[in-house]
Amino acid sequence: MRKIKTIVILCLLSCCMMTQAQIHKMERKDSSMTSRTYNLNPVVVTGSGHHQRLKSTATPVHVLSNQEIREQGITTFDEALTRMMPQVSMAPNSMGTFLRLNGLGNKYILILINGQKLSGDISNNVDLNRINMSRVKRIEVLDGAASSLYGSDAIAGVINIITDQPTTSELAVTNDTKVSGHGVLTESVGLDIYKGKIGSYTSFAHHRADSYQNNNLEYIKGSDTETQETIAPYFTGYRSSIFSQKLTYTPSQHLALNAGLDYSYKITDRPETREDITGGTDYEMRNKGFRWNVGGIYKFDNRNSIQADFTVDRFRYGKEYDVATKDYTVGDYVQSKKQRSIEGQVKAILGLYKNSTTIFGADWHKDYLTASSGNIEQHVYNIAAYAQHEMRFLKDFTATLGLRMTHHETFKNHLTPKVTLMYAPGNFRLRATYSAGFRAPGLDELYYHYFSVNRGKPQIIFGNQDLSPEKSHYLSLNAEYRTDIIAVSVTGYLNRIKDMVVRKNINVDDVSLLMLQTEFPEMTTDQAAKLERYSLYQNSDEGDVKGFQINASANLFQGFNLSANYVYTYARTKSEEEWTTLERSIRHAATIAANYHHTWGKYRMNINLNGRLQSKTYYPDDEDAPGFGVWNLHTTHTIDCAKWAVIEPSIGIDNIFDKADRRIDSTNRKYALYTPGRMLVVGLKVKFKQ
Repeated sequence: MRKIKTIVILCLLSCCMMTQAQIHKMERKDSSMTSRTYNLNPVVVTGSGHHQRLKSTATPVHVLSNQEIREQGITTFDEALTRMMPQVSMAPNSMGTFLRLNGLGNKYILILINGQKLSGDISNNVDLNRINMSRVKRIEVLDGAASSLYGSDAIAGVINIITDQPTTSELAVTNDTKVSGHGVLTESVGLDIYKGKIGSYTSFAHHRADSYQNNNLEYIKGSDTETQETIAPYFTGYRSSIFSQKLTYTPSQHLALNAGLDYSYKITDRPETREDITGGTDYEMRNKGFRWNVGGIYKFDNRNSIQADFTVDRFRYGKEYDVATKDYTVGDYVQSKKQRSIEGQVKAILGLYKNSTTIFGADWHKDYLTASSGNIEQHVYNIAAYAQHEMRFLKDFTATLGLRMTHHETFKNHLTPKVTLMYAPGNFRLRATYSAGFRAPGLDELYYHYFSVNRGKPQIIFGNQDLSPEKSHYLSLNAEYRTDIIAVSVTGYLNRIKDMVVRKNINVDDVSLLMLQTEFPEMTTDQAAKLERYSLYQNSDEGDVKGFQINASANLFQGFNLSANYVYTYARTKSEEEWTTLERSIRHAATIAANYHHTWGKYRMNINLNGRLQSKTYYPDDEDAPGFGVWNLHTTHTIDCAKWAVIEPSIGIDNIFDKADRRIDSTNRKYALYTPGRMLVVGLKVKFKQ
């Protein structure tokens, strides 16, 4: 851990010291330098609900641009976040991806696409393959409770994916391909047409990866020394595809309309069940998503506008059998869960008087859940109204006051306020934020009546209709220095959650076993004999997450950028009177990236070195996963063949030092590093434009 801290401190010091030595030199030689390097002051929207420069927002926001994504050779959403944002961690599995932000898991993180919620999960694991990375313009991450603007689920923070909508070319065709080891292939094709008042943006992306093992041994159940061979994958392979279509129409300078749809498909690729060896499965997990939206914005002038959006998101998953069993034949599909959400939003952004921005908004949201395995067919709605007023006063002070009233069909009315204050003398920013969070229990947590058998072992989960909503209080203090050349910030925060909904394991005795056999008559006698415990959702825990972040980025000299980010997180949960470390939390994490680019005529070279370092991942009831440091090198070579054609080959090495978790598998073994080791990555992007 001392090594991580030393590296981060040295990088931060080098950012400051080297920048001071170069600033005046750069300004004299090339006044346009910043236009060819990283933009350290981009436009953002997530923190305040309206577009403004990053240095002007009173709520700190982390931004990952398309330029950074492209130059690092990133092809998936989880790579984008974990390589650049140390406060985010991912755990992929056959059910999706378990996402954590500042110590808190999936259900506390609100994922948005252009401000609209992305719905659908598999056993609380988010299907991040539904996000089309070929269309991402930037990713904005807002830490902490944001319920005043965004409603339920935004207790840990908000991740808002802003998609690209080019308007500088009448016709553009793009093909981007990347391949690496273990069958990893990413292919995306795009067709953009923009002429006059109409735009059409079409894209298709395909991603696949093979299953792999880092160790083909596992401990025999009940033994810590005897092993046997297994084919159970360490990483579960899959095939996924996304088709996206967006249409825009701009009849006047005041009005802009849009409509879009996204279709996604994913199926796992696991080893099949065999009689001579353990670890195979009878079926693959298959899921489909279909999302469409319509919306528009009317601008009265530069400071006053009104916008409306309507979104429908459908997601379903189930089991597709590739091994014949007693009940199913090859090719049979059994649906496990179907989700649908409908959302309507209206928002007015007004400049009522000088140096102020006022937002009034309302939204309506309805969720439907049908789960055959959980015996659920339920729906719930909520409606909300909110207001936010941002005002600059006394020259350097900016204050934001926000309040949201949410009426939930089950949990009635809840108020969530937000207050921020920013003092901004010159290039310095001092910020203080308080915000309240609110999360209504999900339909599965309320109504689950779940029974399944996994590899011969029964699993039972009960929902609880007596649950209370979870509430949080978030406080942060931030200090920042930002120019066009350097940006350094330090943030300390505290996030406290009450009435956390957790799944409690209850040991089975003779009385409860009789009750369970009555509730689930399909459970056989043999299965009942193997049942050791069942689960029940309860409001029994409190959460306490505190920590700090250090972020630095600088254009050290022409063509060279260095960034370093460090996060310390202390996340605990209290059950009854006992405090324990929050499961899957990470105490220390850092990301570092160095980028150099240079242009010779029609050829441009870009070299990027990035690394993620983190301490052990906590698993209170099991063995902790060890820490690691992974470094990646990526180069791109852009060739302007003609005014209408660009070719961009790329080559790189992921995991330069071949780091991997190769421990022998066991029933309770937990992991944090999901890589097979060193891999060569090769890509080719071709773009034709008119």
